[in-house]
Amino acid sequence: MELALVIPFLLVMAMLVAEFGRAIYQYNVLAKSVRDAARYLTMQTPGTHVTEAKNLVVYGTTASGSAPLAPGLTTTMVSAAWPSAPVGTNPPISTVQVTISGYSFQSMWPSVFGLPFGTVPYSDIAATMRRPT
Repeated sequence: MELALVIPFLLVMAMLVAEFGRAIYQYNVLAKSVRDAARYLTMQTPGTHVTEAKNLVVYGTTASGSAPLAPGLTTTMVSAAWPSAPVGTNPPISTVQVTISGYSFQSMWPSVFGLPFGTVPYSDIAATMRRPT
C-alpha cells in the first residue's frame, strides 16, 4: 500500500531530475557552439563569414547541415556583431560577439500526472572574444 502511494511521487521526481539534466546539457551544448562560432569569427575579416558562423552554432559545422544540435534551433536565432571599440583605447580593441536569442528548452513530456512541464525559455546565450591585433 505504501509503495502504491509513493511511486507516483518518485516517478515525477525522477522525470524532473532527468529533464533538469537535459536542460543543463542542452544549455552547455549551445554555449559551447556560440564560443566556437565567436572563435571562428575572430580569425575572419569583420563582417564576413557570418553565414558559416551561424551554421557552426546551429549544426556544429560551417556547412549547412540537416539536424540542428538542439531541437528547434535555427540560424534566424543567431546573430553575430563586431562591436565598436571604446573611444580612447590604444591600441583599439576589436571584438566579435555571437548571440543566440529566443531559444526555449522543450521538455520530452508536455505533462506528467497533470503537472505541466512545457517549454522553458533560455535567456540570451552570448560569447564575446577579442580579435588578434
